Amino acid sequence: MRVVSSMATSLAMIVSLSTVAFAEMISADVQKIDEAAGKVTLKHGPIPKFDMSEMTMVYRVRDPSMLKGVKVRDKVKFDADQIDGKYTVTIMQKSQ
Repeated sequence: MRVVSSMATSLAMIVSLSTVAFAEMISADVQKIDEAAGKVTLKHGPIPKFDMSEMTMVYRVRDPSMLKGVKVRDKVKFDADQIDGKYTVTIMQKSQ
């Protein structure tokens, strides 16, 4: 019984964290895609964790396969981190 309770608690934490992560994702419009360079240009809203205001910016993508699922003018939600000193999209999904 203790194992089941522990698993349920862990699952609840994962769901809670993923909900928070989704809520913190940034809305953007895809402006340009450069698959060969592994880059995407996004017109996005503010990104508080980078103290960044609304702007259009070119980002590297951590996984170039992310670019296959989007096209110019798509609305997306994304998150980014600084990897090797460069802003890099780590998650990107089409908005519903």
